[in-house]
Amino acid sequence: MAAAAYAHLLGLYLGDGCLSKHRKDVYALRIACDTAYPRLIDEAAAAIADVHPSRPVHRVRAVGCTSVLSYWKHWPCLFPQHGPGPKHRRSIELATWQREIVATYPEQLLRGLFNADGCRVANWATRTVGGALKRYEYPRYMFSNESTDIMRLCQWALDLAGVPWRMPRSNALSVARRDAVARLDEFIGPKS
Repeated sequence: MAAAAYAHLLGLYLGDGCLSKHRKDVYALRIACDTAYPRLIDEAAAAIADVHPSRPVHRVRAVGCTSVLSYWKHWPCLFPQHGPGPKHRRSIELATWQREIVATYPEQLLRGLFNADGCRVANWATRTVGGALKRYEYPRYMFSNESTDIMRLCQWALDLAGVPWRMPRSNALSVARRDAVARLDEFIGPKS
């Protein structure tokens, strides 16, 4: 298994992925992708193929969404976080071997998390300068997730990657410092 690809796929799974049990104890790993971002769909398919190259990867289109999926009996072994119900209503803890992979490849986990549940936007602020109101725009990354455990994993990976962050809300994380945005641009960048 390609460890860097697994870290990326783990981020995608934690954000927009799920496992579904099918016949004969075979599971479908499904990553839901916005059809507006074909590069991200291709990256999700490539990550699945890199993690398990002997299984085919399928793309199923629906209105506004493309699911990238692959069938295998052992997906739950690679994603022990699988369980009933939404991720934000259950505990999400990484196994020791997963933590070791993320500690080695935090940028790849962050790429998956931000591509699933994050964005890079132009933020703005106003300030009075010399008696006149001026508007300033700057790039900013936002990540939002209802799971406090997934949010904690994102914070940990950002710390490992040396990226400062702050929490404007309990379910939203912001990276807005110029150097921090530049660091994320190195391995995430805009979705389009």
